[in-house]
Amino acid sequence: MDKRMAGDYEIIQSFHIGDQEVVLGENVNAPPEERYMCAYCQQNEIVALYNDVLVSDDFCEITKLYGERLSQQAEKTRVAMFRPKFQGIDTTPLTKTDCTPISHEDNLNDKVVVIKPEVLRREYQMATNQIKLCTGGFGASPHSRGSACFCVDLYSGKEARFERQDILGTLKSEQLPQWAALGLERYQSEHRQKSNKGREER
Repeated sequence: MDKRMAGDYEIIQSFHIGDQEVVLGENVNAPPEERYMCAYCQQNEIVALYNDVLVSDDFCEITKLYGERLSQQAEKTRVAMFRPKFQGIDTTPLTKTDCTPISHEDNLNDKVVVIKPEVLRREYQMATNQIKLCTGGFGASPHSRGSACFCVDLYSGKEARFERQDILGTLKSEQLPQWAALGLERYQSEHRQKSNKGREER
């Protein structure tokens, strides 16, 4: 198995929770006072960015920092995840009985889809992270050789890529919880405004 590297540091411990990953690394060839490091990592399919990097010659000290950062990130994520519940939103994960299963014949373009909970990291396995609008990708078309589906989260508005096999089913407009219907309306309104602006600039 290939070693995971951050520059000259081998990542020997990592944990991803919420929007960031906390990593602990070692460089046996570094100056003694810089042998160990702890950092936050954000990465996509192309590049990994490490920030707030701290180094030490004391493994116990750097491990303590790693634990503290994990604790802080977990609390930050817990607060963010609690917000929908505080707003009275039912965040119970959706199952196949809550939506219409899809087949190879279904066109998912511009459909509201439900992501399988097990595809999401544990802290995100709730309804507010499952309901998306599929905006395109080869996987959205029936009988396509591609599997990528590009989606917009109807709660946060964030864009993400999933595979067609990650999709549990679809929801009709009348099945949408109020927050998802509002998110869909907001996205469609913003999309229309961008389209109108583009036509005006031509």
